[in-house]
Amino acid sequence: MAKRQEEAPPAGAPAWMATFSDLMNLLLCFFVMLFAMSTLEESKLHELVAAMNNTVSIFDGGANAIGDGILISNGVSQLNELDQYINSTGKTAESDNDGEDLKEYEQSPEAMKEILEDAQLQENEEMSENMAEALQESNISDQVDISFTAQYVQLTMNGALLFDSGSAQLKDESIQILQKVGDILQYYGTGVIEIEGHTDNVPISSSQYPSNEELSSARALSVFYFLEENTLLDPTNLRHAGMGERIPIADNSTAEGRSRNRRVEIRIYNSAR
Repeated sequence: MAKRQEEAPPAGAPAWMATFSDLMNLLLCFFVMLFAMSTLEESKLHELVAAMNNTVSIFDGGANAIGDGILISNGVSQLNELDQYINSTGKTAESDNDGEDLKEYEQSPEAMKEILEDAQLQENEEMSENMAEALQESNISDQVDISFTAQYVQLTMNGALLFDSGSAQLKDESIQILQKVGDILQYYGTGVIEIEGHTDNVPISSSQYPSNEELSSARALSVFYFLEENTLLDPTNLRHAGMGERIPIADNSTAEGRSRNRRVEIRIYNSAR
């Protein structure tokens, strides 16, 4: 029986090595091109793109010119607009309109605070106008003053309207007014509501209220309890405080001024504060 002859190995390098060498060459060219693109000036970059277009036709099937836009159709990048494209993704480019772009996206803390306060002021102004209409419809606009700042909208009621002199018990005739105020607060008071009691500077000394601080606190607490028990307001959003004679809004040397200082203020704070 004849012995089978073994086949001789093919001459030269194995076939896979040629494929591997081609792949390495392509990768080398690719990274060299990336490195060149990152360091070349714009004029040299145009020349490189033109040379590549003439040799391997990277724009075939897409756009044929570099100046067609920021991005060429079929997903090929417009290299002469690379700076503009990078800038649009968040990086800073040196251009004529850099200042305008930075002003739009980079604001100082003071400027941002001012923008926020302006927005809150406008929002509170609209709320105060709506609440003023509600007070007018409830026929209590002459008994409740309304004002606003960027932080809150404020309802002010005279102390004589709510309490007898030296007392923190709500008067019977004030219940209906407070109920209407509570109804309005249920609609507009979605944030924190603070109730402050204020007095004039005439000293008070009684067994129940030894000072104006205690009297103003008790009056604020009486309004707090009324709103808590007779409205659907969230009690966790209600605050109360007695300010005594410390924050007058009128001259305490006149009877009219002292009457204005004896008051209860209800502040509806802006939810964005």
